[in-house]
Amino acid sequence: MARRSARTRQPAPSTRDVILDAAARRFAERGFAGVSVREIATDAGLKNQASLYHHFRDKRALYEAVIARGLEPILALVAESGIATTPLGEPGAFVEHMVEHLAAHPHLPRLIQRATLEDRKHLPASVARLLRPLYSEGVRVLADSTQSGWEASDLLHLGAGLYFLIFGYFANAPLIEAVTGRDPLSAAAVARQRRFLRLAVNRLLGPDPTKRTPS
Repeated sequence: MARRSARTRQPAPSTRDVILDAAARRFAERGFAGVSVREIATDAGLKNQASLYHHFRDKRALYEAVIARGLEPILALVAESGIATTPLGEPGAFVEHMVEHLAAHPHLPRLIQRATLEDRKHLPASVARLLRPLYSEGVRVLADSTQSGWEASDLLHLGAGLYFLIFGYFANAPLIEAVTGRDPLSAAAVARQRRFLRLAVNRLLGPDPTKRTPS
């Protein structure tokens, strides 16, 4: 039994990943300017902040690595699952995979929200460069949808709407909890949000009802 447990035990995360995890939580809570390298080093269990500089040149490099690592699976989900609906009008696996990922990483939407609202004042070039691929990939996938009837000039607004629809729920979970008195990240609440998103995405990206052929 002991040997079996040893075989199934997950490998310990690297020091670099531990630092990134600690930094992601801190940056999501208070943004780039509100967090010190010393705090991140302490959260990561390092002896001192000098140890952190063995892995990242400076605070800016650490911040950029946190954002890049957070966006990587999001970009993969958008590219691989596709945002557009299936021929039957269902949003496919995209909603399921995205909600599952964001529920497991609730700090990620807040991290992106902080980046766009606050951190771009301090690191405008970095934030724009890091977030632009998410916009570009999302618009590209939306443009490939031939069912919804959205015009090319609508894609920017459609992409923004979908982003706030999907990410906004998780980014504003503390506000939702304060207003409703309920945990928006509970299993039941996330299941309801998943169902809502399937319906909403279906209506936004499904076949255009004004162009359906009369039976």
